[in-house]
Amino acid sequence: MPDVDALVAGVREGRRAQVAQAITLVESGAPRRRADARALLTRLTEGERAGVHSPAIRVGVSGVPGVGKSTFIEALGGLLTAACHRVGVLAVDPSSVRTGGSVLGDKTRMGKLSADPNAYVRPSPSSGTLGGVARATVQAMAVLEAAGYDVVLVETVGVGQSEVTVAGMVDTFLFLALARTGDQLQGIKKGILEIADVITVNKADGDHEADARVAARELAGALRLVRGHGEWAPPVATCSALTGTRVDDVWQHVLAHREHLGTDGLAHKRAEQQLDFTWALVRDELDQRLKHSPGVRAIRDTVRADVLAGDLPATVAADRLLAAYDEG
Repeated sequence: MPDVDALVAGVREGRRAQVAQAITLVESGAPRRRADARALLTRLTEGERAGVHSPAIRVGVSGVPGVGKSTFIEALGGLLTAACHRVGVLAVDPSSVRTGGSVLGDKTRMGKLSADPNAYVRPSPSSGTLGGVARATVQAMAVLEAAGYDVVLVETVGVGQSEVTVAGMVDTFLFLALARTGDQLQGIKKGILEIADVITVNKADGDHEADARVAARELAGALRLVRGHGEWAPPVATCSALTGTRVDDVWQHVLAHREHLGTDGLAHKRAEQQLDFTWALVRDELDQRLKHSPGVRAIRDTVRADVLAGDLPATVAADRLLAAYDEG
């Protein structure tokens, strides 16, 4: 059993070993460890509720595959640590179906930032579900902020609904795009343009710089079609994460968005996110209770066999499982 008092003290002192242990604890889905995780988080967030700590800057980073998310985060992280920030990175990886662990190995792709004493890089498995992303990542952010990391960058897997999930837990959602020949908007869904706060065309270097400027203009035009008047107008920037060119400009856009929110707007956004997270935790807990219900376990194999054989409709099967849970 973990020593919660020792973990709290170690996290507050910024000791990396205790930070790692605390994140492992809050990421765990084991029922026996949930009580310890709740006790840990309650202790760590006491100062935040009392207004002792100013909120860290939370930024979600996403983009199409191959856009260079890890390279960009390493470049931005190095820029920020050089400016005396402490940077925490949570790289939400797709989970291995065999082990449940992270499969992309973002820490190995951010070697320089991982070795920076003012940075902490943590690959986090998504546990195969968006609910797993929400629960584990939000609580890992709380641990990093309690450890004194004043900027937290969350990298998404860059597929499907995960962007929306991460956008709902950060202050600013940064979308990275690529300059392509004639299809700059291909693969970028309208929904992404609606949730992005800052858009950056990466790999704007060498022969690709002119293409990047064209892509930025096209994206800016697309944004005008999906954003209403009076809303925050997401800036469209260009940069080269590989060379570090204009990465500082991207950070200034992030700060401008934060200033646009203002103190009250940020507080309201965080409060709404906490409410959404509350319901995510409720759904996650109900899912766990359903899986571990003795009544459900007693009929689960029979129901599964009947559904696979085509003898039982899904609606009836669901009703039987819920009835078994209620009776238990």
